[in-house]
Amino acid sequence: MPHLRITEAASLLGVSDDTVRRWIDSDGIATVKDPSGRVLVDGVDVARHARERAHATHDASGVARSARNQFVGIVTHVIADAVMAQVELQCGPHRVVSLMSAEAVRELGLEPGVVATAVVKATTVIVEKPRSIA
Repeated sequence: MPHLRITEAASLLGVSDDTVRRWIDSDGIATVKDPSGRVLVDGVDVARHARERAHATHDASGVARSARNQFVGIVTHVIADAVMAQVELQCGPHRVVSLMSAEAVRELGLEPGVVATAVVKATTVIVEKPRSIA
């Protein structure tokens, strides 16, 4: 079973180290000590906490869609020429970049400060993890 340092778990969950320590005390997150005496948390418990505490930002569009990856955020940057545009959104801790027509940017009124929803329907999602050091 995977184990994480408290700092790693806190970073992944978007909370402070102290919050993870409180969860260890109150919610019974399993811990072990590594050979150096550092407290490690159970990766399965961290994953459970992440899933239980996850909440999607409200999308007020009222549109039903098949895409499950919807990120509500704020437009932070737009670069456009006569034909194409690059639009950047900050959706919580995630930066989402979209390439679209300049016409779409004008029609949607996309500019820094505008709240928008990035809808992602990807046929390819690449998942990576560090190699284990043996």
